[in-house]
Amino acid sequence: MITYIIVDDEPLAHELIEEFCGMLPHLQLKKKCYSALEAMHFLNGESVDLMFLDLNMPKLKGFDFLRTLTHPPKVIVTTAYKEFALEGYELNVADYLLKPFSFERLVKAVNKAISSQSSQTTAVSVPVVAQRFFVKGDKKYHQIVSDDLLFIEAYGNYTKLFFKSEMIVSHEKISEYESLLPSANFLRVHKSFIVALDKIKQIEGNRIWIEDHKIPVGQTYKSLVSKLYS
Repeated sequence: MITYIIVDDEPLAHELIEEFCGMLPHLQLKKKCYSALEAMHFLNGESVDLMFLDLNMPKLKGFDFLRTLTHPPKVIVTTAYKEFALEGYELNVADYLLKPFSFERLVKAVNKAISSQSSQTTAVSVPVVAQRFFVKGDKKYHQIVSDDLLFIEAYGNYTKLFFKSEMIVSHEKISEYESLLPSANFLRVHKSFIVALDKIKQIEGNRIWIEDHKIPVGQTYKSLVSKLYS
């Protein structure tokens, strides 16, 4: 479960963010704060994974508040002022949403925040931890755990995500997943296929076997695949 708080002095902003996040499984609202001071008091005794932060608030501005936090959660800025974007990235915010923003744009921001949080929690004994992200398919948003993926297949402007017991058609191109997924765990072996390395059962000629699936190896990717066993 990914926990989050909203820090914004506008009630309508709270309603929109809560409505959007309520459509995503495994996101749990912990607190609605209407000022930075209220959020500061809450975070002194509680911890969350994610914070939606407005900038233009009375008494204590959003970025000034963020600078007071020793170990802040991942931050998604929500503001009507685009001129503060550079300052936000200097403070290592996960994403910067300009109001009014769409549901799809918020989903991308959440994916980005979750992905960056996962990469920062890598354990010494594990090269890359499992990533969690949301994909749109069948008019729903599915939470994906990278460890559950078998392989990904390009499907025109869409992609098919294959798991042991299901397949999801995603609205993203395969290039989006190539940049999102950790290269230590996934390899593009064909212009239309990305495979999970730990799910490979065998490699035979120009074919990779995963479960009962045969995945072709593209000519330009043969040298990369051969490094797996040479």
